[in-house]
Amino acid sequence: MAASDFSRARWRTSSRSGSSGGQCVEVAHQPHAVGIRDSKHSDGPMLVLGPARWAAFLRSLRH
Repeated sequence: MAASDFSRARWRTSSRSGSSGGQCVEVAHQPHAVGIRDSKHSDGPMLVLGPARWAAFLRSLRH
């Protein structure tokens, strides 16, 4: 999925991001993909995962 598919996405900041403001991760959900980016560089590169990979990523964080 192309990054431009996230141009109108609603980005959410992680509640686990640092309170100093310099360590924020943002996530946007689309029907067939999830985008992950650095809030300091919102125009920079992003990681795009499919639903199965996103679910696996979340499971790995819980262990």
